[in-house]
Amino acid sequence: MNKKILVIYYSQSGQLGEILDRFIEPLQRSGHTIEKVCVQPVTPYPFPWKGKSFFAVMPESVREVPAPLQPFQLKESRYDLVLLGYQAWFLSPSIPVNSILKTDAVKAVLKDTPVITITGARNMWISAMERIRFMLKEAGARHVGNIALVDKHHNFISFVTIFYWMFKGKKDRWLNRFPKPGVSDEDILNTSVFGAIVEPHLASGNWDGLQDELLAKKAVEVKYNLMFIESKAKRIFTIWARFISRRKKRTAWLVVFKYYLLIALFIAAPIILTVDAIFFKPFLSKRIKRQKQYFSGVN
Repeated sequence: MNKKILVIYYSQSGQLGEILDRFIEPLQRSGHTIEKVCVQPVTPYPFPWKGKSFFAVMPESVREVPAPLQPFQLKESRYDLVLLGYQAWFLSPSIPVNSILKTDAVKAVLKDTPVITITGARNMWISAMERIRFMLKEAGARHVGNIALVDKHHNFISFVTIFYWMFKGKKDRWLNRFPKPGVSDEDILNTSVFGAIVEPHLASGNWDGLQDELLAKKAVEVKYNLMFIESKAKRIFTIWARFISRRKKRTAWLVVFKYYLLIALFIAAPIILTVDAIFFKPFLSKRIKRQKQYFSGVN
């Protein structure tokens, strides 16, 4: 039976659009009706970024302040499935995605509707997903699946390459030595496998076990070190965002935050992880397992 699918997302670089295109290929072949909506803010965010504009969005991203969106029209009042594409900005849902989820028309179609979330991230997406999970619950949606595609290179390497991509707009090998930034071409192509897993659940209307099937194909992999860093950084980012938002001269404080971020990533984080690995991690194996299971799931 033909099903109605809404694919709604924001993509600045175009990568998330490519991921979603691959994901829906099996659903298109099965004859389902797919409505794809790439929402845009009234004031576009630049790509490539400029240094000032990139850090300037931090306070509003972390504090989840919505921005005006260009008008968009949904063709249907009800859908059998919603695919929500999202990205994380400063460990929070990006401003455009946050704005989408706070739009009355979107909240109306989310109510009682199965939703699958999908992201293309550098490597930290857990905190953003937690907030999206909360907003979906508030809207009365049924969160049935989550897919997190990431840059699989080392944290420090991906930090360098993602900044090269964001500020130069080139998704190639910097200096011909570093790997290509972002989600690999192979992983983007392989996203159609997840669409094929979703198709029989969509056809039957039975979503039980979907996330377990996606996990079997590595749709989500939670790495302890990144999970640990993100849990600490999210709280600190919230403090910074509130502090900077109250300052009349934000630019100078955003520069301070930029250097804090570099010091935290390259100096503080390795020290904290080392201390944790020696004194805490060995005694918390059960707790860590529960956390990884929770962040891998949708319930």
